[in-house]
Amino acid sequence: MQKYDVIIIGMGPSSVFLAYELIKLKKANNILLIEEGKNIKERICPIEKTGKCIKCKPFCNITSGFSGAGAFSDGKLSLYNPDDDDIYVGGELHEYIGVQKTKELIDYTDQIYLSFGADTNLKGIEFKDEVKKIYDKAKKENINLISIPIRHLGTEKSHELYSLIQDYLKDHNINMMFETIVSDIIIENNEVKGVRVKEAKYIDDDVELTDIYADNVVIAVGRKGANWLTNMCYKHSIKTKPGIVDIGIRYELPDEIMKDINKYMYEGKFIGKPEPFRDKVRTFCQNPSGFVSTEVYDNNLTLVNGHSYKDNKSSNTNLALLVSHHFNYPFDKPIEYGRNVAKNLNELGNGNVVVQRLGDIYRGKRTWQNELDRNSVVPTLKAAVAGDITFALGYRTMTDILQFIRAMDKVIEGFADPNNLLYGPEIKFYSNKIDINSNFETSIKNLYSIGDGGGLTRGLMMASCSGVYLARILSKKI
Repeated sequence: MQKYDVIIIGMGPSSVFLAYELIKLKKANNILLIEEGKNIKERICPIEKTGKCIKCKPFCNITSGFSGAGAFSDGKLSLYNPDDDDIYVGGELHEYIGVQKTKELIDYTDQIYLSFGADTNLKGIEFKDEVKKIYDKAKKENINLISIPIRHLGTEKSHELYSLIQDYLKDHNINMMFETIVSDIIIENNEVKGVRVKEAKYIDDDVELTDIYADNVVIAVGRKGANWLTNMCYKHSIKTKPGIVDIGIRYELPDEIMKDINKYMYEGKFIGKPEPFRDKVRTFCQNPSGFVSTEVYDNNLTLVNGHSYKDNKSSNTNLALLVSHHFNYPFDKPIEYGRNVAKNLNELGNGNVVVQRLGDIYRGKRTWQNELDRNSVVPTLKAAVAGDITFALGYRTMTDILQFIRAMDKVIEGFADPNNLLYGPEIKFYSNKIDINSNFETSIKNLYSIGDGGGLTRGLMMASCSGVYLARILSKKI
């Protein structure tokens, strides 16, 4: 019988940094990480050669594999300002362990990233006066600007850095199972006992499962695993709280329009609650001189994202505009709602991301390819299909986004230029938030939840921090 001290489901940043810290604490002799995707050296996206997404099987190399989506993200590590009395970015970790401990964790985790080659240069710390002017301007439009230091890895550098971390874990005898699906969690008398797995190539086949046992199991599945996690919580009565889904678009506009934000902050985090619905709308994952990209989730659900390289540059900036959707009784299926929005948009784009000019939305018409070919803003995602995202995004979501764009235009001149491009859908899936205690333990004994998938964190840095913190807790048990 196979039995481990700890089994970790998923190999995103939270999982990876949990394993790393256990090595440092000399508690990593009997640890197993399980991942549905490939090891990082085999994660290659064919789109650069094919010009279009071919929907890799059994899982997308962008969203699955060692380091999760982080390996192909633009690699931004969000830090904090020393004089901040709260943590404004990255989820709710500080609500469980306190602001000061969270700051100390960020500092510690940042040093680990630096030791593996992260850029020592910090963005967003030099131009305090200029940032204050933008902050004041935004405030007049009822938009809040959050400016914190950013360490930008770059997409290609992220891949290299996490590759070094993978080698480090392997060299220190961390057990890693790739291309393996966790089909179920073994729970007896409200206590976790292990997991049931099968090879990923049998994703749709009914094959015999293998049981692997452990004293402790950690769920670290990230947003990619949110749907799986929701199913597990329902099946095993793992306590959750009502969750949200962020639905929106990827917005692409010229660097020239965003030059001040790009120079002074690299990434500006703007948050508003436009009329009439007063929903939270935020900018997310800004990529100066970046590229719009696609990522594929379960059942070939194609979403849009964005990234930026250290060396390869475009002349456009892209960023997400996301609307937070909170649902009330009797509806409690935010993931299903988001998936339906994405499915409808995918059908409009014949399985692809849809792109539309802002000016065409104002005129109440779709965008045609010949119009896109003449557009002053040249799309960086060539595989996107010109069309009409308003058919599927939803009136409330679309209204929130358009109102927010209009308000932002008063802060950043040109933000509402009719030639700017909207790509859809961009959706951030989270399971219903897992109910955990201060040790990140769920309602099931010895079953823990960390990272983005269960709603604890958002983003590379905080996910990594949650892994480090849980390692210190588990080190006292194993």
